[in-house]
Amino acid sequence: MKRKNPWTKNKNLVIPITTTLITAAILTYRINRMRNEPSPLPYSQRMFTEFPRPFMSRTRLHMMLQPVAGQRLLEIGPGTGYYSLDATAWISPGGTLDILDVEQRMLDHTIRKVHEFGLDNVFSTQGDAQELPYPANSFDAAFLVATLGEITDQERVLKELHRVLKPDAHLVIGEGQPDPHMVGYQRLRKLVQDKGFILEGKTGNFWGYFAKFKVL
Repeated sequence: MKRKNPWTKNKNLVIPITTTLITAAILTYRINRMRNEPSPLPYSQRMFTEFPRPFMSRTRLHMMLQPVAGQRLLEIGPGTGYYSLDATAWISPGGTLDILDVEQRMLDHTIRKVHEFGLDNVFSTQGDAQELPYPANSFDAAFLVATLGEITDQERVLKELHRVLKPDAHLVIGEGQPDPHMVGYQRLRKLVQDKGFILEGKTGNFWGYFAKFKVL
């Protein structure tokens, strides 16, 4: 009786496994490269800014930011306005929201939404978060979500945020999966250390979180 060749039996499994391992290796390489070479999300990939964010919801942002009517807020990296429209309602009446992005088309997209809703308290500025174009002590609070990891010099951004925020103002930073630029919570704490902020709270988990800091 002729013995069956075990290779014949398993060869159909080898190719899928090999393909999976190669794909995983390529993805790991690309993710590591993106983290080591941060860059802003291009407007052509704006669809990713519209996906639901269950662990970084607007409700959770509101809970952490605790905005009140009449405040002046700063949002860095608004994308296509996922949080911006809600933020304008939180600070109304009398409040204003400044949005800053390096990508002018993102700003234009958000402002179009603002006008569609008949709002007039949002002001956009094209610029680099590493050199914020605002005077010192300009804002009552600031937030940036899924943005910090896209910036090359993250420590400089935090120093700039400290400069433009008023004493006792709040800064809320949100990060989450599957963003390849995600800044993990422990790494964020190290980045913020000795930058003139004190940690006041955190909500979320590995998949997404908000961290709240207060200006000293």
